[in-house]
Amino acid sequence: MTTFQPAEILENFKNFIHNSCTDCSGSNTVYNSLHKGIIKMYFQARNVEIDYLNKVIKAEIPVSDKEYTSVSFECLDLERFLTSCIKKDKRSLNFYQSALNYYSFSRVA
Repeated sequence: MTTFQPAEILENFKNFIHNSCTDCSGSNTVYNSLHKGIIKMYFQARNVEIDYLNKVIKAEIPVSDKEYTSVSFECLDLERFLTSCIKKDKRSLNFYQSALNYYSFSRVA
C-alpha cells in the first residue's frame, strides 16, 4: 500500500518541472502535454498552446460557467510560471503523482 505523502509529491513534481523545462526549446518537446495539463488544471483552461520558441502561451480561460475568453501572454520563464501553478489540493496532488508515475514508466519502457 502506497502512503500519500503530499510534501514529497510536491518536491518531486517541482524537480520534474525543472527537468522538463531544461529541454523545451522546440514545439515537439516530450513534455508538451504535461505543461499544457498543468496550465489547464490551474486555470481551468482549454485549448492551451505553448509556443516554446517565441515564449508565448495561449489559452481559453473561463469567465463564467459557460463562457471562455482567449488570452495570450509572454512567458519568459516557463519553469517559474509552471511551478507557480502548483496547488496543494488532493485533486492536484493526484494529478502530479499520476504524471510522475506516467513519465517515469515511459522513460523505462
